[in-house]
Amino acid sequence: MQGLGQDGMPDTGRGVGPPPSALARAFTLAELIFHAAVRSIRKTHGNAIIGLGINIAQTLILVVVFYAMFLIIGFTSRGIRGDFLLYVMTGIFLFMCHVKAMTAVVGAEGPTSAMMKHAPMNTMVAIGAAALGQLYIQLLSMFVVLFLYHAIWAPLEVHHPFGALMMLLLSWFNGVAIGIVFLAIKPWAPAAITLLTQIYARANMVASGKMFVANLLPGYMIVYFDWNPLFHTIDQARGFAFLNYNPHYTSVTYPVMITAIALVIGLMGEFYTRRRASLSWGAKH
Repeated sequence: MQGLGQDGMPDTGRGVGPPPSALARAFTLAELIFHAAVRSIRKTHGNAIIGLGINIAQTLILVVVFYAMFLIIGFTSRGIRGDFLLYVMTGIFLFMCHVKAMTAVVGAEGPTSAMMKHAPMNTMVAIGAAALGQLYIQLLSMFVVLFLYHAIWAPLEVHHPFGALMMLLLSWFNGVAIGIVFLAIKPWAPAAITLLTQIYARANMVASGKMFVANLLPGYMIVYFDWNPLFHTIDQARGFAFLNYNPHYTSVTYPVMITAIALVIGLMGEFYTRRRASLSWGAKH
């Protein structure tokens, strides 16, 4: 005979059991993000080593091109007494991390993607996976390039490595926040957002200020750059990297505020878009 449960109903022995704890759900979510991040990394190339090598090559090419260009035009890091190549790399690393994070988030799986049919997958997991995947690639590429520089070229000396690394992470997080804003708008105007992300990435080649020493810019030129959070993080990173450089025209507070505002707007927009997304948006008429 079947026993009676606590509610007086027959106990069939097939109870669902207690719901998972918050810690168990957190571990499940972290595992899901990890696997989605691995999938995001492997999307660029089937072979992870070759994919990493391609990114390292892109970083090296940018460093070499800018270094050669500065030498040809006779530009030096006036105002920063230190390793000129390190001055170039501080700008390139933060620029790459910012733009790659923004591009990866914009290209993340949207609410109408087939991946969203597999619970517990959702757009937040897709965004987190794309962002963390790019952070992993950029950090690994940076450490490989710095190791090669230290081993082959000259001993590497960074005044405050932790502060410089925090500016790199802030650049990455700012790129993620801006990418979420673009991603929220993308289903409504996919062609326009694709063009806008390309324009934003190309404009930051100059607008990031990685080619200039902010302290030496005249006042009338500062206004063309100080709107850009990446300009602030690059200049602050150089303040941490070099002993005798103290940024006067930039701050850490500004990019933190812009990142927080962009993140809130992006998440609100993504939630609004997700509630109204339709598989028929991409249908051809």
